[in-house]
Amino acid sequence: MHNIKPKVTLVGAGPGDPDLLTLKGAKALAEANVVLYDALANEEILAYAPKNAIRIFVGKKIGNHAYTQDQINQLIVDNALTYGNVVRLKGGDPFIFGRGSEEIEFIESFGIETIVVPGISSVVAVPASQGISITKRGVSESFWAITGTTSDRKLSADIALSAKSSATVVILMGMHKLLQIIDLFQKENKGDLPVAIIQNGTTKDEKLGVGTVNSILEIVKDKKLSSPAIIVLGEVVRQSNKLKGFYEEFLSKEIIR
Repeated sequence: MHNIKPKVTLVGAGPGDPDLLTLKGAKALAEANVVLYDALANEEILAYAPKNAIRIFVGKKIGNHAYTQDQINQLIVDNALTYGNVVRLKGGDPFIFGRGSEEIEFIESFGIETIVVPGISSVVAVPASQGISITKRGVSESFWAITGTTSDRKLSADIALSAKSSATVVILMGMHKLLQIIDLFQKENKGDLPVAIIQNGTTKDEKLGVGTVNSILEIVKDKKLSSPAIIVLGEVVRQSNKLKGFYEEFLSKEIIR
């Protein structure tokens, strides 16, 4: 026990497809004595850890929080001091809406070595899987990545600001506030702005709804779309080769009307 050297590696698991885990992430898991993991889109990723590694689920789902954030922080430290090499596995990228920096600060306050392995963020990867380039020359010069629900369970004030811009807007954790989000864009006279909602992106359970600000609520209802999903608003959605056929059909119906 005296030879144990505590170390914590914070690993981003990517957007859901296990093949989108980075090589560095897989190597870190292969050396883990303990893995503390979130509610991952794909638990196949845990297979990269040794069979005898301790696996602890600490994820948060709506209405089901296995541990508070303070408890998770303490669990990471306790396991590192007891077992040595801990991997903290988080979906997407741990520093994009993942509280990774909070965990790192707490762990380092105990003098424990930390390493961060970035993950492929769903902010970029999920739209890309549908052929949506969130920036495109002549169409969109920038993008907003916004959490739909803040830590106090309110709608982010940044969404109202983003609705005024010409940038692509990518919203995570926003499905429960979709009506409010749509209302903000309609107030900016953006009813015809293309919207894509991608549920369980990059996984075998992926579902897609495509429309405009004015039509997307009906499409969500028809397709029974729900969390976890990413909302993409912007002209780049119309530019996707995969979605081109839908928008051509949609626009032709509008002209007939």
